Amino acid sequence: MKQVTAAVIIKNGKVLLTRRKQGEKLAGFWEFPGGKLEEGETLRSCLERELLEELGIHAKAGPLLAESEYHYDHGAIRLLAFFTEIQGAENLMLTVHDRAEWVDPDELTNYKLSPADIPIALKICNMLSE
Repeated sequence: MKQVTAAVIIKNGKVLLTRRKQGEKLAGFWEFPGGKLEEGETLRSCLERELLEELGIHAKAGPLLAESEYHYDHGAIRLLAFFTEIQGAENLMLTVHDRAEWVDPDELTNYKLSPADIPIALKICNMLSE
């Protein structure tokens, strides 16, 4: 099972979501940005690398928020979502995504989320509504 990281970035009470562009796996689905763990990486260093590669942002991965497992047609993943802070400039450069939006937590489930991201979104909704 592949391990995949996801960033839960919260700013001004909103959460960052990105949408996979056409030609990518899960095209058209929204997700918490991140990516696959490579050999020799820690989960947090993987997430920080992926955010730099996919969004052009420097970030610091913090505590683990949640995890989920999902079996896609192309393979099973274990998604680990970390609270993450953007370090420095926040100019997003989309490479594997075609859109990025800051979303109110109670609207997360209104988006067409990738299946592995749904439990993470529900946890965020529950956490921020308490």
